Amino acid sequence: MAQGKIGVTTENIFPVIKKFLYSDNDIFIREIVANAVDATQKMKALASKGEYKHELGDLTIDIAIGEAKLPGEKEGEEKTVKTISVTDRGIGMTEAEVDKYINQIAFSSAGEFLEKYKDQNIIGHFGLGFYSSFMVSQMVTIETLSYKTNAKGVKWTCHCDPEYQMEHSDRKERGTTVTLYLDSDSEGFADRYKLEQLLKKYCKFMPVTIRFGKEQEWKDGKYVDGKKDNIINNCEPIWTKKPSELKDEDYDKFYKELYPMQDDPLFHIHLNVDYPFNLTGILYFPKIKDRLDLSRNKVQLYCNQMFVTDSVENIVPEFMTVLHGVIDSPDIPLNVSRSYLQNDDNVKKISGYITRKVADKLDEISRNNAADFEKKWDDLKIFIEYGMLTDAKFCEKAMEFALFKNTDGKYFKMADYRKAIETNQTNKDKKVVYLYTNDPVAQYTQIEAAKNKGYDVLVMDCQLDAHYVGLLEQHIHDSVFTRVDADIIEKLIVKEDLKEVKLSEDEKKHLQEEFEKILPKENKYEVSMQNLGEAADAVSINQNEFMRRYRDMAAVSGGMNIYGDMPAYYNVTVNADSPLVKKIQESEGGINADNQLLKQICDLALLSAGLLKGKPLADFIRRSAELLK
Repeated sequence: MAQGKIGVTTENIFPVIKKFLYSDNDIFIREIVANAVDATQKMKALASKGEYKHELGDLTIDIAIGEAKLPGEKEGEEKTVKTISVTDRGIGMTEAEVDKYINQIAFSSAGEFLEKYKDQNIIGHFGLGFYSSFMVSQMVTIETLSYKTNAKGVKWTCHCDPEYQMEHSDRKERGTTVTLYLDSDSEGFADRYKLEQLLKKYCKFMPVTIRFGKEQEWKDGKYVDGKKDNIINNCEPIWTKKPSELKDEDYDKFYKELYPMQDDPLFHIHLNVDYPFNLTGILYFPKIKDRLDLSRNKVQLYCNQMFVTDSVENIVPEFMTVLHGVIDSPDIPLNVSRSYLQNDDNVKKISGYITRKVADKLDEISRNNAADFEKKWDDLKIFIEYGMLTDAKFCEKAMEFALFKNTDGKYFKMADYRKAIETNQTNKDKKVVYLYTNDPVAQYTQIEAAKNKGYDVLVMDCQLDAHYVGLLEQHIHDSVFTRVDADIIEKLIVKEDLKEVKLSEDEKKHLQEEFEKILPKENKYEVSMQNLGEAADAVSINQNEFMRRYRDMAAVSGGMNIYGDMPAYYNVTVNADSPLVKKIQESEGGINADNQLLKQICDLALLSAGLLKGKPLADFIRRSAELLK
C-alpha cells in the first residue's frame, strides 16, 4: 500500500476547499457526476476511433445512497455515516493516472485528452472538480479499473487531509466508483428526495444515462422500490437536434419539461451556430401576466449539456434575462467553479449573436404574420421596450417592427402611424404631436375631447413608457409625445398662437392668490386666463408633460427620487369665455375664494384631474346637493 501527500502548494488545502472553492456546496454532485460522464465519453471516443475493440457494455452511470461504518473518536468505537456513491463504466484509471490526476491536484486529464480527441465532447475537469467532494465529506474513496490490457484495480482513500492511501483493489469491472462518506452536517444530501432534486437540477440533460435506483411505488402505506429504473436525465434534449427535425409540439413539450407550471410561451427561437463560436439553445418568449413582475434568471446555461448557472446576465443582454430557455456553449469561459463568467471576446460575440437572432425573429413574424404579431403585441411590448431602452443595436432594428396601439384597439407600425396622423397633428413648429394615454378609463374625458378634434390617441400603459416616449422622441424626427391630459385640448397641439387675456400684474396676482386658497395646499399651481370659447370648461387643471414624465421616470428607476420629494406642479387655466366665469366676475366680490360657485367649478376641475379626495370630495358632494335643492 502506497502512502503520500497530495501535491498542492499549501500545507492543507481542505479547509480552503470547504470554504472557498465553490459558492454552493451542493455543486459537488454536479462535479462528481460530470467526471463520470467525462470518463464514459472518453470510452465512447476510444471505441469510435478503433482504439478499444471490445464490447462497451452498459454505460449507464449509477448513483446510490447508503451507510457505512467508520472508526469513532474513541479507540474501538464505530460510527455509522451516510454515503453517496457514483459509479461509471468509463475509461477508468491506472495507479499512475490516479497519482497524476488525483494526487497532483493541478492537472486535468480532460485537458490532455481534448488535445488528442478535439472532435469529442469532453466536459470533465477531474482535478479540482473531484475535490469538491470534500466540501461535504469526511472521507472519500476511489475504486477504479482502467480499460487498458492487464490493468490492475486501484483503491485511493483520503480522510480530508493532505495524506492519502493508495492500494490494489480486486475490482473486476472497468470504470470508477467514487464514494463520499458524508460529514455529520452534510448527511441531508443522502436523503433520497433531496439528492434526486439536485441530480435533476445539475444533471438533467447530461449526455450519458444516469440511474438513481428504482422508481418509487406506493405499496402497503409506504413508498418502495418498483421494477422500473429511475432515470434522471434526458440524454438528447431538443436543442441538440436540428430545427428541421422538430415540430412545434416538440418545442412546447420541452418548455413544459423545463417550466411545468408556466403558461404556454408566445413563440420560440432555436439557436444553432458553430462559427466563430459554438452555441446551441432554445429561447422562449413567456407570457408576462403581471407587468410589474419581470422575473429573471429563467434562462439556463449549459456546457455540453452540463448545467452551469441560471444567472446569465453576462451572456445575454440584460433585457433578455426575462426570456426562458436554454443556452449551451463550450466556448463560454468559466472559472474553476464554472459558476462565474469572465469578460471575454467570445462572450461579447455570443451576446451580439443572440440579440441579432431575437431581433430577426421578431421582424420575421411582424412581416410574415402581421395578424399574429398584433395578437401577441400586448405580451411582447414590455420586453421589446426594455430591449430598445437598454440595447442600441436592438433598438435600431426594433424601430422597424415595434407597434403602436391606439384607443380603438388598432395596431400600426411606426412609419405607418406617422403617415396617418401627420396631416392633422402637426403643430406650428412643424413637429408631429403623438398624443397618448396611460389610463383610458381615468382619462376618458380628455381622450374624447381629442377625438372630437379629429386627433388619434395611443395607449401607452406600460410601466416603462415614461422612459420609452423619451427614447422615441430621439429616434423619430420632428416628434413630440404628449399625454392627453397634459394640457387643455386647445394647447395639446398648438397650430397657431392662442389669444391671451390681457391682465394687469395686480389682476394676475389676485387670480393666483384666490385660486391657491381653494386648491389643495400640497401642490404648486400656475394660474392663467385664456379665451377658449363658451363651450370649453370653465376651469381646467393639467400637469405639465415634462415635469410629470420626469417624476414617472424617477419612480420607475428607483433609488434616489428628487422629483418624488418635490411638490407636483399643475397648470390651472381659467376660461374667460365661460358663462360661469363671467357670472363669477360680475358677482359681488368677483373672483374670490369665498365664492361658492368658484369653489364648485374648481372642485369639478380637481375631480376631472383625479385630485379631489378625502374631506374636499365630501364637501363637494354636500355642496352639489345643496345647489340642486
